[in-house]
Amino acid sequence: MTTGVRRRMGVEERRRQLIGVALELFSNRSPDDVSIDEIAAAAGISRPLVYHYFPGKLSLYEAALQRAADDLAERFMEPHEGPLGARLLRVTGRFLGFVDEHGPGFSALMRGGPAVGSSSSPTTNALIDSVRQAAYEQILAHLGVTDPPARLDLVVRSWVSLAESTALIWLDGRRIPRAELELQLVHDFAALAAVSAAYDDEMARLLGTILAEEPADGPFADLLSRLAALAPRATLPS
Repeated sequence: MTTGVRRRMGVEERRRQLIGVALELFSNRSPDDVSIDEIAAAAGISRPLVYHYFPGKLSLYEAALQRAADDLAERFMEPHEGPLGARLLRVTGRFLGFVDEHGPGFSALMRGGPAVGSSSSPTTNALIDSVRQAAYEQILAHLGVTDPPARLDLVVRSWVSLAESTALIWLDGRRIPRAELELQLVHDFAALAAVSAAYDDEMARLLGTILAEEPADGPFADLLSRLAALAPRATLPS
């Protein structure tokens, strides 16, 4: 009969394991509801050993948030090929996929985190800002703009904020099919850009370029056809 021997992990390997275990637990329940004892049990180690690698629950929580933030930021990365509408649809698909997989963890991250019983720390706030900034920069890169004018800056930042708040609301019951919400977020971007274009010639030219490259079966063209179908039903004030 052989006796199983538990393999000893190096410091960094053990830290990665604990972060992964904590992230999995935080993804399914509020971090405030997850104890160090649960994390230790899930990792197959003792409670004191958890404290050997992380001085407290907050430090482990922040490390897990860092991994989640890095993963979320990467979801906004997309090759700059093909029509913008299709690219945004793939991005929103990956974004809402993350939200779907890590519901409570996403809520904790984007709301500043319950910070395990205390107010939000500078670390958690910095992580949130880094995700928002990464999304903002990726959208500008897809538009081919490095120095955005004021109205475009407003459109992109407003859309990033809208995507975040929409995802948080959607998590409360998931009452809209995810695929429909992904498409709606792409339409939201087009709508924000269209409203801005009505006030600004530079935005109008940018939107014209985007729409000129949009195929007949693309997300932006789909929005135009939906709006056109509403026109006969709309009654303008006299």
